[in-house]
Amino acid sequence: MVTAAQSPPLPRAGRLRHLGPNWYACVMGTAVVGSAGVALPGPAQGPRGAFAAVWALSLLLLVTLLAARAVHWSRHRDQARAHLFDPATAPFYGCLAMALLAVGGGALTAGRGLIGTRVAVALDAVLFTTGTAAGLGAAVAVPYLMAVRHRAEAAQATPVWLLPLVAPMVSAALGPLLVPYLPPGQPRETLLLACFALFGLSLLAVLLMLPLVFARLVTTGPLPLALTPTLFLVLGPLGQSTTAVALIADAAPGVVPPPYDRGLGVFAVLYGVPVMGFALLWLGLATAHVVRARRRGMGFTLSWWAFTFPVGTCVTGAAALARHTGLAVYGALAVGLYGVLVAAWLAAARGTVRGLLSGELLAAPRPAPVVLPSGTGRTTSGAVR
Repeated sequence: MVTAAQSPPLPRAGRLRHLGPNWYACVMGTAVVGSAGVALPGPAQGPRGAFAAVWALSLLLLVTLLAARAVHWSRHRDQARAHLFDPATAPFYGCLAMALLAVGGGALTAGRGLIGTRVAVALDAVLFTTGTAAGLGAAVAVPYLMAVRHRAEAAQATPVWLLPLVAPMVSAALGPLLVPYLPPGQPRETLLLACFALFGLSLLAVLLMLPLVFARLVTTGPLPLALTPTLFLVLGPLGQSTTAVALIADAAPGVVPPPYDRGLGVFAVLYGVPVMGFALLWLGLATAHVVRARRRGMGFTLSWWAFTFPVGTCVTGAAALARHTGLAVYGALAVGLYGVLVAAWLAAARGTVRGLLSGELLAAPRPAPVVLPSGTGRTTSGAVR
């Protein structure tokens, strides 16, 4: 990793030139620390004031990044367009939607005691609507660009490709929080079933993309060191979908007619249990790859934020299963994963602060060697930070 002494200070006008959409991962990873903490089973819940403070930090980060990205689009439009047409960067536009949704949902869970219910509902309504629209736009636009402009090869597939497809799943998981605040009748039922539709939309899209990621991993070999943490991104759709079906089921009584309300409760368990099992399998696989990469010199990059939000969705998913099944093992799993989440957030936040102070994280990406499929005898370059 380049040190501060090796990286000359950036001119004031150029400090935001390389500020990409991947920075929104910091907002997502911070917001989920508060939301997941509130979701923990009753005896395991910590001080709500601490969760509210973390959520407030995520709101501050979101406002700061939105302003910085607006300046970026205003002053560095060429670079912003280059990000959009870069197959390695464009998928991160899904992070914008998820950052809006995570902070909005956190307002009703972790932040309500701090800002009041009325303000929390209004804030969440605005951020949920904006984030859902942005998420649906990214879910269509990014795969379209991948097909007609990016020309990515199968050997280049990484879990980052999942990001725009997961954004609607975050809407599906957080939309039910707003259902009780709508007028009874069709408004509530429409929103709830829209969330269920978003769940199906995202799930099927992820099921199309995930085989490409897994096939690339087992046929081409491990990801480059800097990208290895992105393996944790696969946990996102798994934990978030488990959370989504559980929260939809929680909101269903009195909103959708019987027997569909009871059926959604049954589906939450029948779907969530096997998917959480696969999430634990993938967690073990991803952890093994990260340990290997760390031993080979993997340093800090912004990809470390992949350790946070996806794990947080597994915390909320396990907590939801504990609530729906009554099994203590899921409560213990949620608590254990929350400990992993907090440790990951501390590590990612520490590295980000150090990188900002040194100027490295805002510098132009450096080319890094990427190993092509075995037998080619060649390497190519990818940009990492």
